[in-house]
Amino acid sequence: MKRLKVPVILGLLTCLITQSAYADDLAVWDKLKASNAKGYVLLLRHALAPGSGDPANFRLDDCSTQRNLSDEGRQDARDIGLWLKSKQVKIYRVESSRWCRAKETAELLGLASVRLNKNLDSLFREVNPAKHPQTALVKRQIVNHRKQEGLLVLVGHFVNIGAIVGSGVDSGEGILVRANSKGEIKIVGKSPKP
Repeated sequence: MKRLKVPVILGLLTCLITQSAYADDLAVWDKLKASNAKGYVLLLRHALAPGSGDPANFRLDDCSTQRNLSDEGRQDARDIGLWLKSKQVKIYRVESSRWCRAKETAELLGLASVRLNKNLDSLFREVNPAKHPQTALVKRQIVNHRKQEGLLVLVGHFVNIGAIVGSGVDSGEGILVRANSKGEIKIVGKSPKP
């Protein structure tokens, strides 16, 4: 009987810690409105597009050769946009990878017109994404946004976000970051999963 108590207690502690972290993630979003989201950047992974990587016949200019959003992914993108709107956070700009699944996610958010940014394009086939020039340019963009008002939303891919912040995200999940005065990019929260 005593052996069962330890796993139960550990399970409850894990649940409480997880709930506390989730509450902290949501609390930071409430602060964004008051600060006009000055310097904040949301690194958002595209919504659900079943599979991994891209087919061998992948062409950037032809969505039929790419992994695309599922119906669930499209609805998730809309829901993410509604959630962001409910937070009443000022949007600076929305940028997206040129891959169809990222571009469609960004458009379905319904937050602003979408600018394509080749530096957000997938680094799935790269040997060392963390050292890739695209990653350095996105990091510089985040640092340069430090004094701008409004949330910069960058819609991209699992590998790219991992290369920037050191951890990946699920489909439709985002990591909220901000650069400090030393130019270091810090994770300050997450967006809830759809």
